[in-house]
Amino acid sequence: MRKDLLYTLKPHELTKEHLTRTLNSHPEVQFVSLAAVDLIGHETDTKIPVRLFLEDLDTYLYGFAAQTDGSSVFLPKIATLNNAKVDMKADPTVNWFVEYNETLMDLETGKPVGTLKIPCFLYHDGVAVDSRHILQEAETVMKKDILEAFQSPSLQKEFGFTAEDIDEVCLTTATELEFWVKSPNTSGDIEALSTSQELKEQYWSKTRGAVRSALEETLILMDRYGIEPEMGHKEVGGVRAKLNDHGRFEGVLEQLEIDWKFSSPKQTADYELFVKNLVREVFIRYGLEVTFLAKPLDKIAGSGEHTHFSAAVKLKDGKRVNLFHSTREDFLSSIGYGAIMGVLKNYEVINPFVTSSNEAFKRLKKGYEAPISIVCSLGYEPAVPSRNRTILIGLIRDEKNPLATRFELRAPNPHTNTYLCMASMFMAMKDGISYAVLKEPEELLKELSKTPEESFDYLGKGRAYRTEKDVFDDFSDEERERYFGVAPETVYENIKGFFQYPEKTQILKAENVFSEKIIDSYIDGLLYKWYTEIDHRIIPTFIQEIRSFRKFHKDGVFLDDRANWDKVERLKISLMKNTDKGKGVFNYMRQAVEQKEWDTLSETQKLMYEKMDELRLAYKEYKENLLDLQ
Repeated sequence: MRKDLLYTLKPHELTKEHLTRTLNSHPEVQFVSLAAVDLIGHETDTKIPVRLFLEDLDTYLYGFAAQTDGSSVFLPKIATLNNAKVDMKADPTVNWFVEYNETLMDLETGKPVGTLKIPCFLYHDGVAVDSRHILQEAETVMKKDILEAFQSPSLQKEFGFTAEDIDEVCLTTATELEFWVKSPNTSGDIEALSTSQELKEQYWSKTRGAVRSALEETLILMDRYGIEPEMGHKEVGGVRAKLNDHGRFEGVLEQLEIDWKFSSPKQTADYELFVKNLVREVFIRYGLEVTFLAKPLDKIAGSGEHTHFSAAVKLKDGKRVNLFHSTREDFLSSIGYGAIMGVLKNYEVINPFVTSSNEAFKRLKKGYEAPISIVCSLGYEPAVPSRNRTILIGLIRDEKNPLATRFELRAPNPHTNTYLCMASMFMAMKDGISYAVLKEPEELLKELSKTPEESFDYLGKGRAYRTEKDVFDDFSDEERERYFGVAPETVYENIKGFFQYPEKTQILKAENVFSEKIIDSYIDGLLYKWYTEIDHRIIPTFIQEIRSFRKFHKDGVFLDDRANWDKVERLKISLMKNTDKGKGVFNYMRQAVEQKEWDTLSETQKLMYEKMDELRLAYKEYKENLLDLQ
């Protein structure tokens, strides 16, 4: 946390002269890393000596900085074996950071060795194909459409200015990063964790020991980097660590959250990747492991990453106006209504970018404050903001601070590709805004608050899109599906949204932001990750768990509840073994993978989870009954 280190280079400092002067005065910065984000969300990393970077600075700043190939980035159907070359180009419009290796000191300066991290775009055959560039294009299109919308007399009347009065359209975003931290070899008592969660014993409670030190150091370092942290605190999950005989806490298993100030969309996503790496590096120095998995522990709260969206204009007279905030006593402006309606109408093709892994779907289960239905909440009246935690997207507003009006998307998790999530959200918002600019806010509120039986020009018949009720407790399963549609349960069901709603997919493709090639590549990548993880990670893990379910009683010994063990045996066989009656579930799934029968694999995956839950319950009852008899 030394103050004499170089932490950040801002866009206005990314000139040849300033970079040369700065890096020469900081010899501890010995490497440069080119950081590009592929379609699946992986970030590249390299180690280029600073000396070579400075010798060829013109190329790094203004040309293609380096080349890689399809084996280094995930761009299926784009960077193919017979056309694998991918060029990397630096992005000078965002902050560049210096990451320090605290375990390696520069002998001349006595400072930790640093690496200048340069955010990059990826080009294939001269066309940008990376996540950062897609977000940049979506942001550009959204800004352009908002500016054009102010040619509308009705919008000019509503806001009191015209397109000619606007100096700049500003999109702002932010994410909330949740994660679990634990000491090595700690797995945790699920029952104790569940009880603690129900009682909310850990929520915003005091951090102690190494967790406190690591969290505080992370926040201090974020401030050094100019990321402007707003808070760090315990989340709902976790159990209290115990103090051992040596005065150290052990058995650490806690869920934390870190928040920081809003920024521009690309910068927000860059910050998120950087803070994740920072968290890992800091916590490991305190002997703690960090996981950003969406659902690291079954039956315990998963980790979300609520993502916030807002839009404003800066007028030529210097005034800043939030475009979502109502200019009268209403929940939203017409632009705000259009934006949220665009998201809700088109969410089936946004969702694959938000919930893109088996792990993410484990989190989206009813009862865990994670959304499963496409529905929004505005609040009961404009003066009473919504705090409904069961909906997909909510309105956050403060009458005393109009600039704070924004939407909170509650579905993302720490493994969501934030670049593509934001890009798809902007394209959907743009679609809704283009419809709303010719409507009055009162009309739009009525349409957004429609019943499933009602039909309007934009939001058609068959669905409701707003509720102020508890989506889980105030609706039965049947009612929830009738009002808000059937939620996908697997990665493949989510991917099918692209094919089931071609008109919505076209909205993503507007102005070639998400090209046909990009969407095809993304689908191919998700499919590959989905079935490979099932075949090579989920099934082997379940097999290992099932083999641990052993018989404790002796054959022939009287047992009052022998039926429990028989049920365990039947379930084990149905999952693992082929019999005269058919294949075991695992073998059936592996056959589906081999034959690329994705519908079959998706349906059988759901059956596998059901049977595993049933097996765990049967084994628990068997052991408990055996103990009662003893």
